[in-house]
Amino acid sequence: MMEISNESSPEIFVLLGFSERPSLEPILFIIVLGIYVVCILGNGIIILVSCMDVHLHTPMYFFLVNLSFLDISFTTSIVPQLLVNLWGPQKTISYGGCVVQFYISHWLGATECILLAVMAYDRYAAICRPLHYNVIMHPHLCLSLAFASWLGGLTTSMVGSTLTMLLPLCGNNCIDHFFCEMPLIMQLACVDTSFNEVEMYVASFIFVVLPLGLILVSYSHIAWAVLKIRSADGWRKAFNTCSSHVAVVTFFYGSIIFMYLQPAKSSSHEQGKFIALFYTVITPMLNPLIYTLRNKDVKKAFRHIVENHCGFGGT
Repeated sequence: MMEISNESSPEIFVLLGFSERPSLEPILFIIVLGIYVVCILGNGIIILVSCMDVHLHTPMYFFLVNLSFLDISFTTSIVPQLLVNLWGPQKTISYGGCVVQFYISHWLGATECILLAVMAYDRYAAICRPLHYNVIMHPHLCLSLAFASWLGGLTTSMVGSTLTMLLPLCGNNCIDHFFCEMPLIMQLACVDTSFNEVEMYVASFIFVVLPLGLILVSYSHIAWAVLKIRSADGWRKAFNTCSSHVAVVTFFYGSIIFMYLQPAKSSSHEQGKFIALFYTVITPMLNPLIYTLRNKDVKKAFRHIVENHCGFGGT
């Protein structure tokens, strides 16, 4: 077993973040803070409405509640520390804080990949098997799929993050990013990291590529089923059923794929920070906006809750 010496565990890490552009930091602070508030409120409203309105006690909204809770947790694991670093000259995070951050962000990132695939399967069942939908997506299966998503993400985080924690860093403590990300921790190691890299690639295939493949397969079946629909009303219902999820998947996977396809150059690394900012901060804020703006059921349920609990009279 590899021993961890005191030298390999610095007391603090320096998050360089956007320090090369100090004039940009106050602007980013205001933007990120505003987006974070909208993210918390938007996802919180979806959770509240979905739990309080019995008409939304369906598999689709059950998974949406999981996604909203995940987005709140994911941004909260990153944004408060980012705001502290953007606000003042202090760009450090404690060793324990860094460890907690990349364990949690790794866990929730992997969980979201699986959960989006589960939600695609739910949409497949709704469009392609409408007569058997309630039988297929019964409550026990929904709970099992949600539990498997969270457990799968936790498992890969525990394995990958722990292997990274065992690497001796030999005093290196500067991370050229705005949060503690596992590949960047690995770059600080003063030993060969080939085994860790193989584990990371295998985990990426299982928890990123495979879920994306399942999403594409689900939507290929959905597209084939929609092409058989003759009525405009049927097309509209299918579009309303799937459009929000497609938009969320596109933003989430699009930003991740674009970031990891960038060449390893300093300019592209700076660009990668802004792309990472998009999928860690902006995408979790867009998710509730996409679902509420495109979903009449959520808007109607929210209106009823406001009217009933705030004393506003409905017309």
